[in-house]
Amino acid sequence: QVQLVESGGALVQPGGSLRLSCAFSGFTLDSYGLGWFRQAPGKEREGVSCTSSVDGSTHYAESVKGRFTVSRDNAKNTVYLQMNSLKPEDTAVYYCAADPFNPGLAFLDYEYWGQGTQVTVSS
Repeated sequence: QVQLVESGGALVQPGGSLRLSCAFSGFTLDSYGLGWFRQAPGKEREGVSCTSSVDGSTHYAESVKGRFTVSRDNAKNTVYLQMNSLKPEDTAVYYCAADPFNPGLAFLDYEYWGQGTQVTVSS
């Protein structure tokens, strides 16, 4: 019953901004940790952020710290990833994922995944 659906991916110029959405159902954020991940062609999937179900705090990967911000709208059961100062190396398919055991940035430990949304940063 757990479902996650990403949206908001687009083609954007370097230095631009984009906000991704992760609409979820079948769980609450005080019972499941939620993470954002990305995968570029030919590269391994990497963690972008993880939000704890214990206190709601978010940890960011060093590569995006200071540029990306996670927020939520509890009424809409939606988590957002605000991406600013985008770089070509941010180009990837972005996924949101959930797990009941707050696995952090380790993507192999997440049980539930959305289908992903494409973000392309290019001039």
